[in-house]
Amino acid sequence: MASWPAAHAAPALARSRDLPAAGYVVPVISSRELPSTRPAEEWANMKSNPAIQAAIDLTAGAAGGTACVLTGQPFDTMKVKMQTFPDLYRGLTDCCLKTYSQVGFRGFYKGTSPALIANIAENSVLFMCYGFCQQVVRKVAGLDKQAKLSDLQNAAAGSFASAFAALVLCPTELVKCRLQTMYEMETSGKIAKSQNTVWSVIKSILRKDGPLGFYHGLSSTLLREVPGYFFFFGGYELSRSFFASGRSKDELGPVPLMLSGGVGGICLWLAVYPVDCIKSRIQVLSMSGKQAGFIRTFINVVKNEGITALYSGLKPTMIRAFPANGALFLAYEYSRKLMMNQLEAY
Repeated sequence: MASWPAAHAAPALARSRDLPAAGYVVPVISSRELPSTRPAEEWANMKSNPAIQAAIDLTAGAAGGTACVLTGQPFDTMKVKMQTFPDLYRGLTDCCLKTYSQVGFRGFYKGTSPALIANIAENSVLFMCYGFCQQVVRKVAGLDKQAKLSDLQNAAAGSFASAFAALVLCPTELVKCRLQTMYEMETSGKIAKSQNTVWSVIKSILRKDGPLGFYHGLSSTLLREVPGYFFFFGGYELSRSFFASGRSKDELGPVPLMLSGGVGGICLWLAVYPVDCIKSRIQVLSMSGKQAGFIRTFINVVKNEGITALYSGLKPTMIRAFPANGALFLAYEYSRKLMMNQLEAY
């Protein structure tokens, strides 16, 4: 066998391995030139898959909710205090100084844990349902599944989605508002002094009212969320269209996105702030016993304190609107874009 000419060895070896015989050039194909195992159609299906889109929107919404709380919590605390006890504070500066002298710097961050849970839960559900509601709006309007919606149609989708978000927001916001105003409730004699922790508030609600007690103020939460988020998404989308000036909205940088988010936040609060004031009162004052519903509470406030009482705490809310909502949409848009890019690169 060893004495065979080299010319015979190549064909024999080639046949044994099913390779071309000597004299043929074997093409070398790099891994980059191999045909993709995932056709373009499959990528399109993955990107349009409702479950994948829902997971991406939910995760991006959670990132946005976290950013919103971390940037705006002190102003939110001032808002709730001034809404619930307008007679105790002459204005934002007075509220800040008294809070610092009474409780210290940590007083500005009372209720941060439930606020984080509330905003993460709300925005996760909100943006997840926003994608589904956009599809509903497309069906109602007779549009294709991939068709771009107008700013008004996006606002309507956001309004529908907020109804689902309210169901997870109400319980966590109830705990947050009660923690934020615990000092005022104790010093005014409305409740006995207790341990001011998240768990103590939860146990108190369960002991007094049972699981349904977490839904004190649900009707006012819905009355705030549904119309409020129409203006929220409407203001946001209109601002993005203005800054895009004919370009794709996806090309906008961080500054236009933050400004658009701030405009959306201001539109929301200007439209529904009195409703939010009534909601805060119902959720906080129900600690001391049975509290009247939305209509009766509204009438009592207007009759005894005047219309201006419904706008107590508006200043910190307006100040908070730009950084908090700007951070919300910036975190949402960029984290969503990052996950979509990762999906394409997979």
